[in-house]
This record gives sequence, structure tokens and C-alpha cells, in this order.
Amino acid sequence: MPRQLLILGAAGKDFHVFNTLYRGNDQTHVVAFTAAQIPGIDGRRYPPELAGPGYPQGISIEAEEQLEEIVRSRAVDDVLFAYSDVSYEHVDALRKRAEAAGASFATPDPRALMLPSTRPVVAVCAVRTGCGKSQTSRRVVQILRDLGKRVVVVRHPMPYGDLVAQRVQRFATLDDMQKHDCTIEEMEEYEPHIRNQAVVYAGVDYAAILAEAVQEADVVVWDGGNNDTPFFAPTLHITLVDPHRPGHEISHYPGRENLELADVVLFNKIDSAAPENVAAVEENVRRLNPESIRIHASSPIHVQDPEKIRGRRVVVVEDGPTLTHGGMKFGAGMLAARQHDAEVVDPRPWLVGSIAETFRIYPAIGTLIPAMGYGEQQMRDLEATINAVDCEAVIVATPIDLGRILKLEKPATRVTYELDDSGSEPDLEQVLRTRLT
Repeated sequence: MPRQLLILGAAGKDFHVFNTLYRGNDQTHVVAFTAAQIPGIDGRRYPPELAGPGYPQGISIEAEEQLEEIVRSRAVDDVLFAYSDVSYEHVDALRKRAEAAGASFATPDPRALMLPSTRPVVAVCAVRTGCGKSQTSRRVVQILRDLGKRVVVVRHPMPYGDLVAQRVQRFATLDDMQKHDCTIEEMEEYEPHIRNQAVVYAGVDYAAILAEAVQEADVVVWDGGNNDTPFFAPTLHITLVDPHRPGHEISHYPGRENLELADVVLFNKIDSAAPENVAAVEENVRRLNPESIRIHASSPIHVQDPEKIRGRRVVVVEDGPTLTHGGMKFGAGMLAARQHDAEVVDPRPWLVGSIAETFRIYPAIGTLIPAMGYGEQQMRDLEATINAVDCEAVIVATPIDLGRILKLEKPATRVTYELDDSGSEPDLEQVLRTRLT
């Protein structure tokens, strides 16, 4: 009899684990996926068109809260943990629950999940959400283009819609995002690349995605999600660390694996981090990956229209996942408010619907609004919350212009940020030139 397996997931890595290790595997039968972190993904099914032989009804996606019941009622032998950006204490708590219910517990070998590529792969990963992967990926793409390379970006999965339709997605224009009915979270990752005229692939089946991407690329850039390990075997593995959160590079899964596997460790935000925090992260990197190349970079911010916020009462909107399971207490928007003597208004008295629920689940968010938009209703709740806050202006510190997709009733200005590694020796260009030319 095949072993009965339960995969703990969050609509992303869990599907890749299944596709890579268990689809068509007669020795293991996956009884279900569970859902965490992302609202509204439980109650669905991983469809039979993607699950393959042995799963004529597909695979159910159920709430993680039901872990013990699923293990006992379906005679589960093994539980596999397959999502990211959680503390090792969180993983250990799930281990104890699984073992108490009668199953073994494991995390997958990250190398077993890395698909081989016929083209060089530069993987941009991190030890936590919100370290600056996106701006680093954009910098890598620009350097490679300057070196005469055709570059395609492949983004970590965010399959929150029709999974069959999302098997392989290609984004080359802003209209492609509308065609694929993208959420705010997806647009935040794809749009900056598209505006820089880079083609972006994403979806569910990463073997199929890679097969298409390499047809139009000299180099594939893996733009990682959360603090997950890459799905493709990297020619060059870059891992970002964040000195605003010293110690997180060793305390969160699977970010520590990214650090240990990295060829290059990039210290971001050193322009705004305390020197003692930079030193603490340096020591952990030396201990865990002494052979890595180290690059120091800044993340300078640019305020589009500073007069709109100077000395005013403002509400600050930041990237959603960075504030929720990423645990960041401030970002570029808060830095902009401080620089321009703006008073940040606490939005909590005006929260609407699912945004109020987000604050209930993540009470440490504080005085910022996370740009949550996993569906149409959540986008409308976000819009209503921003408009309801008693303030004079809005600071939009998200990777996309929320004013393009939401109707904001108050003056708003964007805060953008790019990676600056120009003072580092070596810098990214030197490393990429050495490794890929």
C-alpha cells in the first residue's frame, strides 16, 4: 500500500512539492493539502488536470486547523511541511501536533525541489519577506541586459485563482495582468518588471514554466517569494539579509537554508540600519556561510510628490505580506513620513471588513495599512479603509501605484525604492560578469 501523505501548504510551494516529488509516484498517495497564511484558499481542490493519474477527483485543500482530524480520519502516515516565512518554533509546533496525532513529520530537501535548467539561472532569495528581493531582481535584470543577455524573470507562485488556467502564465504587458485577473499581491511582483520591459512567468507547474521560459532567455532570473528556496537549480544563488531584523536570518524557515546555500549574501538597507545590527548579521553570516561573497547595499527611497505629505497628517500603506507574516514594523512609507515631518495617523479606528480581520490575525501591524488584495472584496475593503481614515494625505509605499486600481479620495504620493550596491566591493555587476560571462 502507498504511504498516505498530508502536505501542509499555502497555495504555492506545496503544489511544487507535489508536482516535483509525488505526481505519478505510486509509493505515495497525497490525501490533502492544508491552507495557511493566504485567505480564502481552503475549500478548493487541486484539480485532476494538474494532479494527474491516481487523483480523478483532484486533491482537497483544507484548513490547517484540521490537521489532527485529517491525520486520524485518513490514516495519514507522513506530514510534510511545505510553506515559508515562519519561525522554527512554528514548524516545531506543527511537528508536535502531527506526531501526537500519529504521523511522522518532515520538511523537504530544498535541493530535491530544484529543477535543472538548460540555461543559467540567477536565483534571488532572502531570509525573510521584505528584505528587498524585488529591487534586487530588477537590478540583476538590468545588469544582465547591459551584458547583452536576453533575460526572463520567473516569479515564485501565487496561484490564488483558477489553477488550471494558471498552470503556465506569461506576462509581457500590463494588459496581461488584467487578462489573468491578478490580485494586488501578484501585480506588486509582476508590474515593476513589466514596466522595465521584462517578460515574467509564473503559475503552478514550474517544470512546464521553465520549459517555456528557456526558449526566450539566455539567463533566467528566479525572483523568489517570502524566504523560500529556489525551484530551479541556480548557477548563482543570491540571498538577501535584513539588518533591520538581526537574528531572523537564523530563526526563520526556510530562510536559514537560503543563507547556508547562498553563493552571494547581500546585506540590504545598510543606509537605514543600526551599525550594531549590521555587525550582528555579519557574525551570523560568517558562522553559517563563511565562503559566501558579501555585498553591502542601500535601499534609498524616492518620494514622488513630497509637498503632498510635508507636515501633514498621513496614513501609510505598505506591502501586505511584509507587514503580516513578514513581521516588519515599518518600511519605506514610514521612512518617508519621518523625512518629511508628517504625522502618521493610526488607521485602526477605521478598518473595514477583511482588513479589520487582517489586523485581528496580525495585531502587531500597528499604525500601517497592509496593501491586502487577494480578491475583489478585499481590494474594495482596502479602498474603503484608506478613504475612511481621518487624514490629509496617503503615502503609498507599495511596488505598484494603488491609485491605478483603487479610487483614493485623498491626495496620494508614491514612495519607490531601488537597490544601490555601487559602494560595495565587489558589487553585483562584478559578480555577475565573473560568473555568467
